[in-house]
Amino acid sequence: MKPTLNNKLMTCAPILLFVYNRPAHTSQVVQSLQLNQLASESPLFVYSDAARTDEDVQAVEETRQLIREITGFASVTLIERDENWGLARNIIDGVTTQVNHFGQVIVLEDDLVVAPYFLQFMNDALETYRDEPSVGHIQGCDFTQDPSLPDTFLIKWTGSWGWATWDRAWKLFNPDGQALLNELEKQKLTYTFDFNGKYGYTRMLRRQVEGKNNSWAIRWNASLFLHNILSLNVGKSLVQNNGFDGSGTNCGGGGLYASNLHLQPLEVRKLSPIAEDPKARNAYVRYYARTNSFTAKAIRRIQRTLKGDFGA
Repeated sequence: MKPTLNNKLMTCAPILLFVYNRPAHTSQVVQSLQLNQLASESPLFVYSDAARTDEDVQAVEETRQLIREITGFASVTLIERDENWGLARNIIDGVTTQVNHFGQVIVLEDDLVVAPYFLQFMNDALETYRDEPSVGHIQGCDFTQDPSLPDTFLIKWTGSWGWATWDRAWKLFNPDGQALLNELEKQKLTYTFDFNGKYGYTRMLRRQVEGKNNSWAIRWNASLFLHNILSLNVGKSLVQNNGFDGSGTNCGGGGLYASNLHLQPLEVRKLSPIAEDPKARNAYVRYYARTNSFTAKAIRRIQRTLKGDFGA
């Protein structure tokens, strides 16, 4: 059955899945996708990075054995890297290649689990906002669990856990972190970019520039922010991140980013006006004020220590 919007036939967006050395997590995200009715109508592209260390070789191969047996999609295309690209280079290359070919993409990483109506929502949203130049990103995960958030809302912030975009928006992506940082500081936008100083997104970008992280997501966030491009976000989460178990490269956070999967369809209506929802922004400010304060961090550190986790 083809997805429809106002009785108009739609073509399902391709799904890009980026995997590395976590076969169990990869199995979970694939199985959750297969439970979506639109999986059989969706082409799947799986990007498998090569091992970075000798210790990773076996897990990478186990992951590749798993993805070679994937069924249940309109088509399955595997891209197995011969050398280690790292997540940022992999995503930038994969998204650029496929969005230029298809005009739209849905992007997932291997530590996510999606709800049964995730693909329906993403395809509906891609169609609804296709010709709205002020909207450049769709985010399927909500970790604030703030009951004041509406089912969907517009915000100047891009999450990276289960997202989608169009070629017109991806053209705005600037991989030059230094240029992005310079522009944020020049326009005196760092306070707003950091949700009124409550979360260190500017610091994250600065650390990317300094080579202390290699985040593609912070550069995508800053790129759209500087162009005043909005993201359609959800107040009921269709994505859950299961990567905070020590298995990933960037796996801190624990229960901070927990979400409850919404298991029913989530309607997509074109919002009016096309403008940032100030109440939604305030909800994020409250969330980061509560979870990123000195006291909150100190309490989490004590809790980790009591559990025997002496990491940073």
